[in-house]
Amino acid sequence: MTHGNRLPLLTLEPLIEAVRDGVQLQGWVMSGLQKTTSYQFEGRWAGDSTRSAYLFFHHPIGPDWASIDVYLDETSRGLTGNLALVLDTKDLGSLGNVASALGALGGILDESMPPGRKGQLTLRLRRRRGEDPLRASGEVRFKLVLPRETVNEGASAVSSLAAEAVTVFQALLVDPRLAEFLLDE
Repeated sequence: MTHGNRLPLLTLEPLIEAVRDGVQLQGWVMSGLQKTTSYQFEGRWAGDSTRSAYLFFHHPIGPDWASIDVYLDETSRGLTGNLALVLDTKDLGSLGNVASALGALGGILDESMPPGRKGQLTLRLRRRRGEDPLRASGEVRFKLVLPRETVNEGASAVSSLAAEAVTVFQALLVDPRLAEFLLDE
């Protein structure tokens, strides 16, 4: 890691660099970076601007159906974000009962998260126009939330958290309980 200081991160670019350092330390390669700026003209956040970054990683020898996506956000309220292991799942017809699948995947996430870390789970289903709903493709995202406290501890802490997240994600990739949900290789 290139950062040794404990000064809080205040802007998006050092946060991007710190996360990238931690993920790449674990052997994943950045395959994309997208930055956006948004302005709120009306409503509750009128006058606020938001700068966001999306980072995409793949493993050079890993499965094609797995990636790590990172979302980072700089707002007037500070820096936030999450790191997610993204896996393509079987189609809806093969997944079976969605509530049961979500419960089982949530249990795997709960058991995989280190103590004190916040995890989130998203199960997405996508159906093309005219397609049989049971053929809807699926995607599961196991997310680790980037705590504000970690951002305030500086780049080294953020890089360490990113490396820790990747270690959790790599363990999930070989967890045999996921096999029933994932695309056949």
